[in-house]
Amino acid sequence: MGANQLLAELERVGRTRGGGYTRLAWDDATMTLREWFAGQAAALGLELTEDGNGNQTAWWGCGSDALLVGSHLDSVPEGGPLDGPLGVASALAAVARLKASGWTPSRPLGVVNFSDEEGGRFGVACLGSRLATGAITPDAALALRDASGTSLGEVMRARGRDPRAAGRSDWLGSVSQYVELHVEQGRWLAPHGTAVGVASAIWPHGRYRFEFCGEGNHAGATAMADRHDPMLAYAATVLAARELATSSGQRATLGRVLVEPGSTNSIPSKVVAWLDARADAEPALEALVNGIVRRAKAAAEFDGTQVNFRAESTTGAVEFDHALRHRLAALLDAPALPTGAGHDAGILAAKLPTAMLFVRNPTGISHAPEETSTPEDIEAGVDALTAVIRDLG
Repeated sequence: MGANQLLAELERVGRTRGGGYTRLAWDDATMTLREWFAGQAAALGLELTEDGNGNQTAWWGCGSDALLVGSHLDSVPEGGPLDGPLGVASALAAVARLKASGWTPSRPLGVVNFSDEEGGRFGVACLGSRLATGAITPDAALALRDASGTSLGEVMRARGRDPRAAGRSDWLGSVSQYVELHVEQGRWLAPHGTAVGVASAIWPHGRYRFEFCGEGNHAGATAMADRHDPMLAYAATVLAARELATSSGQRATLGRVLVEPGSTNSIPSKVVAWLDARADAEPALEALVNGIVRRAKAAAEFDGTQVNFRAESTTGAVEFDHALRHRLAALLDAPALPTGAGHDAGILAAKLPTAMLFVRNPTGISHAPEETSTPEDIEAGVDALTAVIRDLG
């Protein structure tokens, strides 16, 4: 079965009225997708395993020096159809194609579905691969809570998993290379007239939490001069983030905010907001975040409010393995391009040689329903991944 057909099978899972997809870690939609993945593994005659972090792997052969391919099936809230699923479907389609041709790998081959890559539920991206590689401790991960206050440990237990099994995965020691295919996030390939590219690097990035604290009061009875409204410092921070990121050529987004008490006729007592910041180098990221924090504190001081700040997760710059990425670029005659988006491949890069393939996205839009690729380009991606597996396997 081809990748386009496999993706069509997922079309209704987690679909929202707005046309996007909400598939958050361990929710009903992702549980359905996990069952789908298990079914595809069985249909291909692959052996399915699941580590203590919820990462699923379908194995063709067993032993050491394995090649791992795949991606993830979860999404951001109201996300697009391809971010993650394209990589999983393409890997399964490539294995089906290779099996049909009579080819067999000279070393073990695994197709992986990483758990909670987006961090849309518990706030930390690439949680499955971070746990598998030891980039986050089990205690820290299991204590993370979703919007309802339920911890990851509680959610896993409710889904029949033992949280005590979370942590560094045994399979890591048997894998020697990882290749992830992903829809392009941005619009570089289309103007350059090519369907597939090879990643050169991932920008350093992080998620940061601001808590603006003021004085709740009546919206009608309180004079403007007597207010200590934390929303003002938050608004100033949004504008500062845009100004500082634009002037330095970096990225800064405040895309999530909670207001207490959240009443139309009340001055807020607290505003909690999350900053996503990315830059082309680690010093530039540090300068950007520090600049935003300084502006937030100055705005809060002016209004007689307070601001607390902490980093929730950070990822340094990733240079994909030079030998592997150049080998794939030459094999596919494909251009190399950097990305500002984080991926499980970036987490695994600290432990083993990794590479990424990008499939053209003509809209350049991702994390939104308009994220797309043509059926022809999706097949071109499968062609590329199949060639990579033949070459490396």
